[in-house]
Amino acid sequence: MVEASIAIQVLPAVQGEEIIRIVDKVIAYIKSTGLEVFVGPFETTVEGDFDTLMEIVKKCQLICIEEGAPSVMSYVKIAYNPKGVWSIEKKVRKHHS
Repeated sequence: MVEASIAIQVLPAVQGEEIIRIVDKVIAYIKSTGLEVFVGPFETTVEGDFDTLMEIVKKCQLICIEEGAPSVMSYVKIAYNPKGVWSIEKKVRKHHS
């Protein structure tokens, strides 16, 4: 059972292709967590337990700063239900077959 799902978009305060480089670092980190991840054109969705996902949100901010952005704006959507939320697979399967 998946108790939470988040969608995160990070916008590091840098110019040009540097944005892509930093966002790619954030996505690589999210993928390295071993959780179910779906990368979209505007945001990345990841599912797991609530506490782990909140730590991931925090780390995404820190990666942007560590990679040279002076600041970062993030947009985060959170679905949380201790009894379970719909999986990424259930939400998008019919659109990707």
